[in-house]
Amino acid sequence: MKILIVDDHAIFRDGLRRILSDEFKAATFGDASNATEALDRVWKEKWDLVLLDITMHGRTGLDVLKVIRSSASDLPVLILSGHPEEQYAVRVLRAGAAGYLTKESALHDLCKAVKKLLGGGKYISASLAEQLAAEIQSPQGYLHETLSNREY
Repeated sequence: MKILIVDDHAIFRDGLRRILSDEFKAATFGDASNATEALDRVWKEKWDLVLLDITMHGRTGLDVLKVIRSSASDLPVLILSGHPEEQYAVRVLRAGAAGYLTKESALHDLCKAVKKLLGGGKYISASLAEQLAAEIQSPQGYLHETLSNREY
């Protein structure tokens, strides 16, 4: 199993690699520090999962996700973000991410999300599930949800 970690902070990438290598002994890891490196690695190598930050220097994780969806539609992408779920989660799920996890999440949630995505599923937290259920019951939504990714 191959996991690509995309984040512009080297310490964070290294930390994720160490955490996940303890849980997934057979995994091999690659990393990228920006959108260009990430897309280059996605196009040149076979990956089982991409862990992707939203906020990076240059092109954003949303830009990377859009390109991945257009070129490797079956590759699961787990968004790891410092932004609260209510700010980006629904947007990235609509854009094709297989899951969303905040960087404040517990380690067992990260491992649970990775297992779920590697098994072909989707991952959302319990609080995000509640938010989605509330949105379904209240169709009016928020005005900022009508903005494009660039406008947002």
